[in-house]
This record gives sequence, structure tokens and C-alpha cells, in this order.
Amino acid sequence: MCLILFAYRHHPRYPLIVAANRDEFHERPTAPASFWDTTPPILAGTDLRGGGTWFGITRECKFAAVVNYRDPDSRKVDAPSRGNLVTEFLLSRAPSEDFLDILRKKAGFYSGFSLLFGNADHLFCVSNQGAMPPLVQPGIHGLSNHLLDTPWPKVIRGKERLEKLLGDGNQPSVEGLFALLTDHSLPDDHLLPDTGVGMEKERLLAPLFISGTGYGTRSSTVLVLDRDGEVTFSERTWHGTPDHGTTVTHRFQIKK
Repeated sequence: MCLILFAYRHHPRYPLIVAANRDEFHERPTAPASFWDTTPPILAGTDLRGGGTWFGITRECKFAAVVNYRDPDSRKVDAPSRGNLVTEFLLSRAPSEDFLDILRKKAGFYSGFSLLFGNADHLFCVSNQGAMPPLVQPGIHGLSNHLLDTPWPKVIRGKERLEKLLGDGNQPSVEGLFALLTDHSLPDDHLLPDTGVGMEKERLLAPLFISGTGYGTRSSTVLVLDRDGEVTFSERTWHGTPDHGTTVTHRFQIKK
């Protein structure tokens, strides 16, 4: 993922609402979301090159998503795929708190990342590029290619639009969340971060929805968990523009 907007224990009926975009090179092969033949089964898309995923959930409501940390100096040659972090957590039987210790021991082997993981009761966000309290507090949050709630323009705009969409306890609309993720607004140059990739690329990466010739938003994912334990997981794979997409939706009840 390259943008994750989420409301955690903020809405009176929905303890977890997530809207996320995956930005990637168009040439990288990908399979759409489905239940994997694993124990436990994982619902996720598949990175057919790296073998992992960027966003997934289990029927027990273990959830994880990863974003790259944008810093050319943090790249490691021959580092393992960061998508493996998501699958490792989802397949692990260890509680989220114990997985924190596992993650800290191996984080240095990876290129820069931030990993969001946990469940509706305890949610954590850990990066190997900066120290911050791992336990996520209730509220509306945004995570792009930096640390949690770093005030990049796309994070600020996304959080504001999500808060407006959920205002007054409104029921979240899956289509409304997808519409939020297709925002093409481009902020002024002086508001853009300097992450070492040059101004032209900063402009390309600045909108919530990225449209580039070789790189851009490949898919959007919406996850809604209600207080009765019903999960709605919807993924839309984009075919070049936000006007053409293919959607798969799964609904299930959390297994206790």
C-alpha cells in the first residue's frame, strides 16, 4: 500500500473502517483478492513476484497492511519483500503484542516500511525508520510512505474527507470510500515533502490516486467491520484510470 486511511474505534457502530490504495509499477504481476489456501485462510491480493501481499485479513479478524517508506537511502540490496511481513503476521498464532518482539528483531533486514497490524481491539503501527509508540489510539488516522499521521498533503486531505464521510455517525458507504480514494487533487509545490526523489516525482506521487504511465494506483481496498462482527472486504483493481475497474467483494462473520 501507499496510502491507508482508517477510522479505529471512532465510529459508534463500526470499530474499524479502512480505505487504502496500492501504488505499484504497472508491470508487476498481481492477482486480485481471494481466500488463500493457507492455515488459517488469508483474504488478500497476491504479489505474484514477491509472493506476499500488501493488505490482508483472516476470518478471525487479524488484519495487516504495509507501506513502503519513501527514502532512497533506506533501500537495501536483495532485501526480502515487505509483503512477507503481512502474511507472516496473518499466519502467526502469536498475539499481536508478541509479534511486536518478532518484528523488531527482523525489521532491519528490510528496506524502509511501516506495518499496520492487529485487530479491532488492539492495533499497532511499527516502522523500521523511526521510533514512535506502536499502539494506535482510537481516532481517524492516515499512513502514507512515512510514519503514521505524518502531515503530508495527501494524508491531511484523506483524513479530512474520511472524517466528513463518517460525520455524525453516518453509515460508511463502500462506494463513498472508493470515491474518496480516487481523489486526483494536486497540492501546491511548496506543500510537498522532500523525500529525495525530486520535485517531478513528488508531484506524481502527491494525489491520493496516482496516474502515471509506468507507475500508479493499481488497486483500492475497503474494509468495514461492524460491532456485530460482520466484515465487508471489497477490492477494486484499476485498469489505467479510476473510470475503469474490476471489483471483488467478500462478506463474512468473524470466527471467535
